[in-house]
Amino acid sequence: MNCEGAKDRLLDYLNNELPAADRATLDAHLANCPDCRHELAETKQVWQLMATVPTPEPRPDMRTNFYAMLDTFAEAEAARPTRSWTSILDQIKSFWTPTLAARLAYSLLLVSLGVAAGYWLQQKQSPDVAYRQQIDTLSSQVQEMRQMMMLSMLENPSATERLRAVSYTKDISDVDGRVIDALLTTLNNDPNVNVRLVTLEALADLGHDSRVREGLIHALPQQDSPLVQVALADVMVKLQEKRSLKPLRQMLRQEGLNDLVKSKIEQTIRELS
Repeated sequence: MNCEGAKDRLLDYLNNELPAADRATLDAHLANCPDCRHELAETKQVWQLMATVPTPEPRPDMRTNFYAMLDTFAEAEAARPTRSWTSILDQIKSFWTPTLAARLAYSLLLVSLGVAAGYWLQQKQSPDVAYRQQIDTLSSQVQEMRQMMMLSMLENPSATERLRAVSYTKDISDVDGRVIDALLTTLNNDPNVNVRLVTLEALADLGHDSRVREGLIHALPQQDSPLVQVALADVMVKLQEKRSLKPLRQMLRQEGLNDLVKSKIEQTIRELS
């Protein structure tokens, strides 16, 4: 077993989910590989850190309040009149914000222009060339609409919707500056740690872009979550970004820096030096 295969199995190893044969092979590798033993210790510390996050205890009256809420809801539904077209239109109006209307209008304009351009080209050029150009135009418009949808969803107050928005980057073939800026803003400012971690993963996949690399380096001192700090240090190693050494050393001088984060940063500095 090589180091890459061993590291892929560490989580299953810690959770006692490896088959006996694989576990024995991994034990033998760990006995002779100090790097993988260190990686195992680091991974175990991360799990221990996550285990310290307190789980809120349900209040004693939660069950009573829940059933009272259900009764209230059932009574309200029973007394509720049949939905009319007026009520449906009112709901649509409440959802129809000026921003959404402008973005939808812009998208429809792009599609209309694409169809018109495709029809004109079809009249001027051979059928094959016109067809290919029309397909390219529509593909470009679909990409634009995906980016607009993603940017809009990143502003949603729901963390679930923001997670979904970040996942859309995988469907965008040519990510532009607006998307990169929005992802970096989310990484640095989103109140939800899980959203920031998923955003970091999406940005790491775009690491070939110099703007992304620069933004990730500047993001290092702005993180306050130990989980994000550790993950960002891993990304710096993955990208072999030596320009991150200076902000990493500055982070080591921060007061109250988490011991796990400090150990991870020291390891990252060694690997990049």
